[in-house]
Amino acid sequence: MSLPESLRKTSHAVIPDWPRILGDLAESTRDERLARFYRAGTVSADTPLEQVPLLALDVETTGLDSQRDSIVSLGLVPFNLHRIRCGAAKYWVVKPVCELSSQSVTFHHITHSDIRDAPPLVNVLDELLAAMAGKVMVVHYRRIERGFLDQAMRQLVGEGLHFPLIDTMQLEARLHLGKHRPGWFDRLLGKKPVSIRLADTRLRYGLPLYQAHHALTDALATAELLQAQVASLDAAQIAVGELWQ
Repeated sequence: MSLPESLRKTSHAVIPDWPRILGDLAESTRDERLARFYRAGTVSADTPLEQVPLLALDVETTGLDSQRDSIVSLGLVPFNLHRIRCGAAKYWVVKPVCELSSQSVTFHHITHSDIRDAPPLVNVLDELLAAMAGKVMVVHYRRIERGFLDQAMRQLVGEGLHFPLIDTMQLEARLHLGKHRPGWFDRLLGKKPVSIRLADTRLRYGLPLYQAHHALTDALATAELLQAQVASLDAAQIAVGELWQ
């Protein structure tokens, strides 16, 4: 099956040159931990997706505003298009820099007793960056993972965190371009928009339901979703630059 045009970047779209970006950051950063992370680099934009080392990433937070809220847990699952390495997965609960809210506890079920003896994010930073180094991150809705990790690093070391990623939510939105926002006539007929939430999207690919809002489970769910999306399109040979941001 050929890749739909909606999935390909338009001719005027700029494909990020992540190897160059990371190389420049390695030279300019003042933090040695970030320098090691950036020096690991990444694959070139023309690398077929099936050859790319991928890392599914999910964070759970105290809220949705990265300027006011903070991370309470992180899940990482390394994988490629053929295999998910569950044995190498990582999961941390960390002490947030702001208070838990009753709403956030309802979502992710991490309570005050869970974080009482949890380490601060800075204590797991070296292990986190080592796991991310050289990988292309895969997330479902990039504004959460990218925004919260960037803000956390600014608070910890005074610099943001930059990395290439593939957003399975945006990928699904591009596949359903125009379908997830029905027009007035469709609304008149009671047609509902196509949901691109993680659980709903997984159901369209015949993937099982998992407990939502657990960082490790959501990371695994995201890894499985990308595999299913690519398999349904027979797109293993697509250049990673067509998808990464």
